[in-house]
Amino acid sequence: MPDTQPYLDRIRQFAEGEDPLQLQASTPQEIADLIANVSEPALHKRPQPGKWSVVEIIAHLAEDELVTSWRYRQMLENPGCSLAGFDQDKWAAWGRYQEWEAEDALTMFRLLRDANLRLLRGLTPEEWTRSGVHAERGRITIADLARHMAGHDRNHLEQIRRLVQLS
Repeated sequence: MPDTQPYLDRIRQFAEGEDPLQLQASTPQEIADLIANVSEPALHKRPQPGKWSVVEIIAHLAEDELVTSWRYRQMLENPGCSLAGFDQDKWAAWGRYQEWEAEDALTMFRLLRDANLRLLRGLTPEEWTRSGVHAERGRITIADLARHMAGHDRNHLEQIRRLVQLS
């Protein structure tokens, strides 16, 4: 499903004026804190048909981090490269997100995020400006993608926070 402009605007607003690396670095622990006292069955409960459970959101964050890892590295190695989009609902079905354990999803997310942050922290100013052409968003730089991911985190943290409050 392609990104909509209202979605992209909301993601931008979440990270506006913030350090995207600090936001990204804090997300795994924020998730861990949010789910610490929630039962595994509650974390698997969907709020309504067709909407993701907390576990599915965390699994999505993990697999999106995998995609983002590839995108960063492609832009570094092949500036101007094409960056394919992906259908998150198909990935969720193929990845059987509902069958994941929350801790496994969070561990995968944390490991991939840490690897990406190590990469980003070592970039030169010129490398931050390297870009690719995203199938849905057009030309984006590594800096743009890092800001997008920070906002994406905040968006999903809000979803998790709401779902945990319902449990």
